[in-house]
Amino acid sequence: MPRVLVFASGSKDGGGSGFRNLVLRSRGENPDLIADIVGVVSNHKDGGVRRHAEELGVPFEYFGGPYQARTYRRIVNDFEAEWVALSGWLKLVRGLNPRTTFNIHPGPLPEFGGEGMYGHKVHEAVIAAFKRGEITKSAVTMHFVTDRYDEGPTFFRFPVPIYEDDTPGSLQQRVNEFEHQWQPIITSCVVNSQISWNGLDPKSLIVSSRYQEYLP
Repeated sequence: MPRVLVFASGSKDGGGSGFRNLVLRSRGENPDLIADIVGVVSNHKDGGVRRHAEELGVPFEYFGGPYQARTYRRIVNDFEAEWVALSGWLKLVRGLNPRTTFNIHPGPLPEFGGEGMYGHKVHEAVIAAFKRGEITKSAVTMHFVTDRYDEGPTFFRFPVPIYEDDTPGSLQQRVNEFEHQWQPIITSCVVNSQISWNGLDPKSLIVSSRYQEYLP
């Protein structure tokens, strides 16, 4: 099966639910994710990601920086990973193959991406735009990863409703539910060649007809 290495920051106290969900959905008789998750990397030495990894029996590596291309490549090579899935990884990735590195983002791209736009900050910006009448929906977005924040081609964008009484916290919870629903399924499509690009030209993006309705 495709060998996938997950990068997930979590926090020093918790987090890592996306990583946990990927592992669980890759196991069992009818898995949604057809892949072998060979390890997980976090920038928190003893945080939530590590606790999930130990519980699930997944090899863990602490990566505290500096976040340089050669270190990213060394880690991926050490795990003999064919694919890299970013799942709440908050550091800029450098030096990895953009054809085989991809990310999940908790809001619409490119409108709510870029340096510093992650987690609760995305949901705050989305709610503010909603109140200004600029948007009606948020999104779960997945895209390939280049050396610039959130600029690789988007291959999946699932609309998430926003309600009048939403707060950033309530929106975050709803987006997270859809992330957990879709991330394993779309990850499986990527690592099993149903979604691909040449790593250079966004126009080379190929998406299975089954999921083209979720292109932006």
